[in-house]
Amino acid sequence: MAKATKAMSKTAIIAHFANKFDMKKKDVAAVFEELATLAYKEAKNTFTLPGIGKLVLVHRKERLGRNPKTGETITIPAKTVVKFRVAKACKESVLSSKR
Repeated sequence: MAKATKAMSKTAIIAHFANKFDMKKKDVAAVFEELATLAYKEAKNTFTLPGIGKLVLVHRKERLGRNPKTGETITIPAKTVVKFRVAKACKESVLSSKR
């Protein structure tokens, strides 16, 4: 079994891009902040990161649920949620590298 590695931190990701593209860390951080801001603003229209995936809004219908503490049946109201759908190219690339 392969040894688990830690996920990259925000600082590590920024440092990687700064080194890769010979930019200041401050400028790279600003690009990521703007990307996040744009994604939040455009999610209602579907925001796509080519080769990675897209943010979409999904409407969930009202449904019946159960209160786990009391066992009482409750109605869970309809709501809109944000989902991230992973691109096919991303799935194939990530999953093929694990074999």
